[in-house]
Amino acid sequence: MQPHDQILLILDIDETLLYAADRPLDRRPDCQIGPYAVYLRPYLTDFLNQVSQHYRIAVWSSSSPEYVDAVVDTIFPKWIELKFSWSRERCINRYDPELHEQYYIKDLKKVRRQGYHLERVLIVDDTPRKVERNYGNAIYVTPWFGDQNDHELQLLTKYLLQIRDQANLRRIEKRNWKSRSQL
Repeated sequence: MQPHDQILLILDIDETLLYAADRPLDRRPDCQIGPYAVYLRPYLTDFLNQVSQHYRIAVWSSSSPEYVDAVVDTIFPKWIELKFSWSRERCINRYDPELHEQYYIKDLKKVRRQGYHLERVLIVDDTPRKVERNYGNAIYVTPWFGDQNDHELQLLTKYLLQIRDQANLRRIEKRNWKSRSQL
């Protein structure tokens, strides 16, 4: 496989890779970003090290640009070259009339406009409605709120390594991805 054929793996931040809280949990945070006590999801470093060898890595969060930049600078090893790091400014703002709340959508048309082929793009997020327009590209992880016994990133690493040679990732059924990557 040529490097330009590598899959683009877009990662969400909050509740996917880490948990940031106004008030610290019952243990010391891994770091502090602005007013937030930040806890890194278990196996995050191993996950990033392994998947970055086989995937192009990008970040897309519905958080503020300043927060996203600070998180990227803090948690990503310097040798991982992110293809992009996007914040809520690249999201589409929507209103849910039933819940009476605003929410953000990460529309992969914006990624396609950057020259990426969507059959070679995956997006990992804990909130399905944020990628509702591109469910064929989405891998949904369980939201993480600080549980130290979590193994989600280990399972995700195993799954991503299993599918890395697939030509069209949109054709892969990903709803039960965890059952195919048990430890």
